[in-house]
Amino acid sequence: MSKRDYYEVLGVSKSADDKEIKKAYRKLAIKHHPDKNPNDSVAEEKFKEAAEAYEVLSDAQKKARYDQFGHAGLGGAASGGHGGFGGGMSMEDIFENFGDIFGGFGFGGGNGRSRGSRRVNRGSNIRIKVALTLEEIAEGVEKKVKVTKDNVCDSCNGSGAEGSSGHSTCGTCNGTGQVTRVTNTFLGQMQTSSTCPTCNGEGSVITDKCKKCNGKGVERGEAVIPINIPAGVEDGMQLQVSGQGNMGTRGGVAGDLLVVIEEKPHEYFQREGQNLHYDLFVNFADVALGTQIVVPTLKGKVKIKLEEGTQSGKLLRLRGKGLPSVNAYGTGDIIVNVNVWTPQKLSSEEKKILEKLRESENFIPKPGKKDKGFFERVKEYFN
Repeated sequence: MSKRDYYEVLGVSKSADDKEIKKAYRKLAIKHHPDKNPNDSVAEEKFKEAAEAYEVLSDAQKKARYDQFGHAGLGGAASGGHGGFGGGMSMEDIFENFGDIFGGFGFGGGNGRSRGSRRVNRGSNIRIKVALTLEEIAEGVEKKVKVTKDNVCDSCNGSGAEGSSGHSTCGTCNGTGQVTRVTNTFLGQMQTSSTCPTCNGEGSVITDKCKKCNGKGVERGEAVIPINIPAGVEDGMQLQVSGQGNMGTRGGVAGDLLVVIEEKPHEYFQREGQNLHYDLFVNFADVALGTQIVVPTLKGKVKIKLEEGTQSGKLLRLRGKGLPSVNAYGTGDIIVNVNVWTPQKLSSEEKKILEKLRESENFIPKPGKKDKGFFERVKEYFN
């Protein structure tokens, strides 16, 4: 199922500033909050959808990538799921990161979590670089990367306790992860909630630590992670693979794997957006007489025709032979720049032939406009 436009989700325009975006999200978050809509799966999905949209549009860098590339620019295709917070994270993570949005409305006691919920530790993100060739970028590719990260301890299954009896309910908060205090003020009694200082919001304490991980619930190790990289990505673009970062301690949730694209230099082509530029060097006889010549593409070689009298600097376009858009908005072209090669060493026989041709009327340059530079010719060509 295709995902809705984030601006549409929040009901704001693309020109909306940070204040408008936050206000729109706050309104939706309060409307669909699980405390107001218990056991309502539709409201829960809308709550997550709004959080996902806000997580992207409230971040300047992510917003810029989304405005340019859409959902694909956020790594949705790479993660196999949602590219943002709401899709790949639990309700706990939404409260943990955006809890300040609900301040003053009685949700979650102002501590960023739903009322009565326990704290869930979230692992940190991991950022890696993946180098791709233009051929891989043109087709899209699956890469398997090896990363060293915190994984679930296989001895205690992430609990941090030795055996099933190594945990006990926290006596301070009675397993809720929060403590409530009532204070008297001139306005009457006021009730506030905060994270339990004994269990740090987890609701339980370890009485017998796991010997393998020393109670952390995680252990350091290597993992091989497959990443589906969509066609058309660009150098510096960042993809997000949800849940493949470091695992959170003691039964927590994993962070994300952030994949930064690095484009390898190509032997023949220079990239400009979706288009590729290729410098073709030909001899004088080829352009004077006309010929067919072979040029490379990302999918093999093709023949192009050089018309008789082709001038140096002529631009030829191979339509659809460039790179696809990461948003599937079409495919670029290969722009061939014709350069006439001047030999640097001539035999005596070759010199005699050229001396005979030097005075020919056809070999005398005709007066004309000053030759344009390469980039001026490219600009003129596309206009």
